[in-house]
Amino acid sequence: MQRLRRLWPYFRQYKTGWFVAVGAMLINALTEPAIPALLKPLLDRGFTEQRLQIWMVPTAIIGLFIIRGTAHFAGRYALARISATGMVALRQRLFDRLLRADLSLFSRQTASELANTIVYEVQTGSDQLVQALLNLTRDGFTVVALLAYLLYLNWQLTLIVLVLVPCVAWIMRTLSMRLYRVTKQSQAATDDLAYVVEENVLAHRIVRLHEAEEGQALRFQELSHRLRDLAVKAVRASAASMPLAQLVAAIALSAVIAIALSQSQLGGGQSVTVGSFVAFIGAMLMLISPTRRLADVINPITRGLAALERGLVLMDTVSPESDPSESEAAGTAPAPRARGEIVLDAVSVRYTRDSAAALDGVSLHVAPGEIIALVGPSGAGKTTLVNLLPRFVTPTGGQVLLDGTDIRQWALPQLRAQFALVGQTVVMFNDTIAANVALGAARIDRERVQHCLEMANLGKHIDSLAQGMDTVLGHNAAEFSGGQRQRLAIARALYKDAPILLLDEATSALDTESERLVQQALETAMAGRTTLIIAHRLSTIEHADRIIVMERGRIVEQGTHAQLLQLDGLYARLHGQALGAALKTPDAAATIP
Repeated sequence: MQRLRRLWPYFRQYKTGWFVAVGAMLINALTEPAIPALLKPLLDRGFTEQRLQIWMVPTAIIGLFIIRGTAHFAGRYALARISATGMVALRQRLFDRLLRADLSLFSRQTASELANTIVYEVQTGSDQLVQALLNLTRDGFTVVALLAYLLYLNWQLTLIVLVLVPCVAWIMRTLSMRLYRVTKQSQAATDDLAYVVEENVLAHRIVRLHEAEEGQALRFQELSHRLRDLAVKAVRASAASMPLAQLVAAIALSAVIAIALSQSQLGGGQSVTVGSFVAFIGAMLMLISPTRRLADVINPITRGLAALERGLVLMDTVSPESDPSESEAAGTAPAPRARGEIVLDAVSVRYTRDSAAALDGVSLHVAPGEIIALVGPSGAGKTTLVNLLPRFVTPTGGQVLLDGTDIRQWALPQLRAQFALVGQTVVMFNDTIAANVALGAARIDRERVQHCLEMANLGKHIDSLAQGMDTVLGHNAAEFSGGQRQRLAIARALYKDAPILLLDEATSALDTESERLVQQALETAMAGRTTLIIAHRLSTIEHADRIIVMERGRIVEQGTHAQLLQLDGLYARLHGQALGAALKTPDAAATIP
């Protein structure tokens, strides 16, 4: 009931639908006893006494089923609207939470798990739960109506029928607990299976290159068999309810028939008639079906709640991204567009308590409009430093200032509006090229999109496409080369026109000629803007105003390209290694770690 109360706000919105659905179920339930009730006069007055006109019973039956059919259609339609409306509301709430979730969520849960919860679990759970609840209402009304009719016919024999109720309730409670546990285990197994598929889709080239198909197939087979075993357990728990309920009903029915046949009268001193007996037995037999469905209804309710509960857990456990600027103690937000002065004051970052420091007491001052290059071995802390600025990472010590104001005092949307980022991994949406370049813009300026594409050395290629910038990219622009996707990301950054550019190996996927053309455009775009560059290619950093050399989370050297070579330290060694690699690989002549 607690879970149902939590879900009710999402499904109560379509009030007319609930009124129609419950009303239709009530009509169906109330007309249920009418069927055996028609048998009594048909047998007694029609066949035995022959006092019933021929047209009466067919007319009553046709009218009855017209009413039931209309009610059934209205109930099903209202049910579909209720389920769809609630599903959309819950799914939208979950997706909104996902968009604003703390970034730690994406390190704890995989993309397939989140997608499965928001898309499939919500839809499956909504359909099953709403259908089951309305079936519960319909069958509950039907049982009450039939029991009332049985009491009207013979209250003594009806007491035997009432044995069904506690027995069915016990069956429902016992089997539902087991089914709930198995359903939760099945959800986890489904996530594991989906993750194996996701991994193999993303790494399909690596799998084939290493001839790992057989090993991956065995992983998939093991998880599939585990999911199969859980499915069998769920069916076993679900299927047991029906025969048990039928057995209870059969025992009650046998007792009723035996007692009725042993008596010369049926009910309150009235003579036994064929119609009375058949009507009672018919109503009792009709009671078995809704009673059995009541025993079964716990299964879809359990599955629906288990599916939707994952969404509730996601909402409960996923905290929104913290924004200290929203508190009353936060200072006044700075101007809408930053000048671009960045200060790191003894900043430290640890991702976990036991891990080594990703940044260890780093202090750095970047003047407005300055171009800073960050170099160093892998794991030196370059990406962590860049991720600090838009608050993708929170410092565990020290302070980060933008234009003299702690970035924690900036409202997150306003802070992130100051940065344009091109990362190592490019992600494109399944939308038009124009929409991808103008991502986040309220209105797409097509001339500006075209200008940014040309600056990123993509203008001619886009013009050659049949739909031009209206071409839909598909899944992560799969039909574009790696270099073309990288240039699309650069065009996106240029379109944003932010005062600070963050380039995390932004030209790593470009060939030498494309890099030269894009670098020219970037140099124009960087004019008057503060720029932080993480790059391995010498051509990207040799003209930087200052090069920061990092190692093990600390700044060990800084200066211009020439100054660092004269210093003959870590940068000079890295530069020498790059030159040695260039002698062996001509295309790598401009590469530096």
